[in-house]
Amino acid sequence: MATRRHTKKVMVGGIPIGGDSPITIQSMTNTDTCDVSATVDQIKRIVKAGGELVRVAVPDDDAVQALGEITSKSPVPVVADIHYRHDLAIMAMEKGASKVRINPGNLGGTEKYLKVLDKAREYKIPLRIGVNAGSMEKEIKERYGEVNAEAMVDSALGYLRTAEEANFRDLVISLKASRVPETIEAYRIMSEKVPYPLHVGVTEAGSLYRGSIKSAVGIGTLLAKGIGDTMRVSLSSSPEKEVEAGKLILQALDVRVFGPDIISCPTCARSEIDVEKLSHQVEGLLEGSSRPLRVAVMGCVVNGPGEAGDSDLGVTGTRRFGIIFRDGKVVKKVEREQLLEALKEEIDSSPQ
Repeated sequence: MATRRHTKKVMVGGIPIGGDSPITIQSMTNTDTCDVSATVDQIKRIVKAGGELVRVAVPDDDAVQALGEITSKSPVPVVADIHYRHDLAIMAMEKGASKVRINPGNLGGTEKYLKVLDKAREYKIPLRIGVNAGSMEKEIKERYGEVNAEAMVDSALGYLRTAEEANFRDLVISLKASRVPETIEAYRIMSEKVPYPLHVGVTEAGSLYRGSIKSAVGIGTLLAKGIGDTMRVSLSSSPEKEVEAGKLILQALDVRVFGPDIISCPTCARSEIDVEKLSHQVEGLLEGSSRPLRVAVMGCVVNGPGEAGDSDLGVTGTRRFGIIFRDGKVVKKVEREQLLEALKEEIDSSPQ
C-alpha cells in the first residue's frame, strides 16, 4: 500500500483530521433534526458502533435552533450540513457546530460565501468544501461539456482560491460522485494539487449490500493509494451500518484495527462442515470484542491449519469431529457439537 499522503491537520472539536492522525470514520443522522431526543439517541448509537464524527442536516431555522441542544448533548463533535442558506451556516457555528459542510456553489454567490468564511475564522471552525457531481455550477458544466473528474476538481479549486484569498485555510475537501471511477479520479487529481485533508466517499452508493461494495472499491482504492484523511460510507441504510462498513474497509487494508479479523474459506466439495453457519456463529461469539485476534473458519482439514496458518486461532472439522488450531498447529480435537464452545475457551485463554 502506498505511503499516506501528508496533509495539513485541522481540528474538529477535539478530533484531528489530516497530518499523521488516524483516518476518522464519519456518519450522518437520518432523524428529524428538530427531534432533539431522537437525534441525540442516534448519535449515541453511531458512536457506540465506532463513529468518531457525526454530521447533522440543518435545512431550516427550526433545525438550527435544535442544533444548539444537540451539540451540547452529543458525545462527539457535530458537523452541520448546510445547503442554500449561508445564514444557517453562520448560525450553526454560533450554536456549537464543530465543523460546517457547505457547497459554496449553492450559497447564493461569493459575497455570502465570504461571510461564512469570516464567521468560521472568527469561531476557529473548519469548513468542508463539498463538491458533488450532481450539483455542479452551470458555467463549469458548460466549460467541460459534461460533469467529470476534471470539472469537479476545477470547481473545488475555485472555492479554495477564494478561501485562501480571504486568509482562511482550515479546510477539508470532498469530491464525491455516484460513479466509482469518476470519484477515484477526482480525488487522485486533487491530491496532487492541494495540501488539504480529503474527506473520501462514494455518494449515493446505494443499499447496504451494493453500496458497501461500491464504497469498498472506491474508498479502498483511494486509501490504498495513500489518499484520504476521513471517510463516510454513504448507504441507504442505518448510520450504524455505515460505520460498521467503514471499520471493515479500514481493517481490511490494515490501516486501523478495531477488533477481531474473521476469515473463512469459500467452501467446496471437500467441506464437511457448514462453514457459512459456523462463520456467523463465530462472528456472534466475537461481536463487540476489541481484541485484535485473527480467527479462521475453514471447511476441511486440507484448508485448515495449513492455509490459515497465519491466524491466531481457527476451527475446522470432519463429519465426525472438530479441530481447534492455534498458529497453524492443532491444539484440540473435540466433538463437532462442542466446536464453538471449545473455540470460546481458547479465545478466553489467549493473551490479552
